[in-house]
Amino acid sequence: MIQNPKLTLALVQTDLYWKDKVANLAMLEEKLWHMEESVDLILLPEMFPTGFTMDVKEVSEPMNFHVCRWMQQLAAQKKAVIAGSVIIRDGKNYFNRLLWVQPDGKISSYDKRHLFRMAEEHHYFSAGTDLPIFELNGWRICPQICYDLRFPVWSRNRMGESRMDYDLIFYVASWPAVRTSAWDALLPARAIENLAYSVGLNRVGTDGNQIPYVGHSVVYDFKGERLLDLGEKELISTIELDKANLDVYRKKFPAWTDADNFKLL
Repeated sequence: MIQNPKLTLALVQTDLYWKDKVANLAMLEEKLWHMEESVDLILLPEMFPTGFTMDVKEVSEPMNFHVCRWMQQLAAQKKAVIAGSVIIRDGKNYFNRLLWVQPDGKISSYDKRHLFRMAEEHHYFSAGTDLPIFELNGWRICPQICYDLRFPVWSRNRMGESRMDYDLIFYVASWPAVRTSAWDALLPARAIENLAYSVGLNRVGTDGNQIPYVGHSVVYDFKGERLLDLGEKELISTIELDKANLDVYRKKFPAWTDADNFKLL
């Protein structure tokens, strides 16, 4: 892809209809259709077609079915990558799968590694084992889902032969209001420790289990400084990030050279 030091993101902080794919896709399509800004990447919340539910047999679907095709169509229309997580059925297994859908229709994916046992997610879903790094306009981007935020080893940004693994890490989430303080603390920590931009996209509203969400979707730079905060209302907000600033800072403050080496087993 073409190298571009700038990357424009759109964060879609929204309420969701409970287990109603038709209503959620129609609502999101209308919201995005009226978004006039040209962007490179659009982020949607965790389980955006359904809300965060364990009713996998009722609401799951296979790959390349309705939601995938909706995302492909919208990505082509907006000429932007669209990313968000969906409940995907693969044989007898179910995955909380982040789909990364390009304007040309290509789909890449990441399966949530850390399943939220307090909601018994680990009893209904299979955990992912691989962490892909997506590339977009010369940027390297690490995808994560909600509860992954609590596990910094999984998101560790390592230095390769000539560059770090990623420039931006993002989390799509259904993060409950009761634990907002943890969300607010961990996102800047991920930015600082990994010398990368950190983005958290969370939903708002109350789901069918009467769990409230208050958003707090946010963007931090590589120093942990807040660049964008969507607050607690339904909102689509865009921001342009500059990779040149990141590269300069990494050279000026190469903390990664003193990082401890280890491997995940």
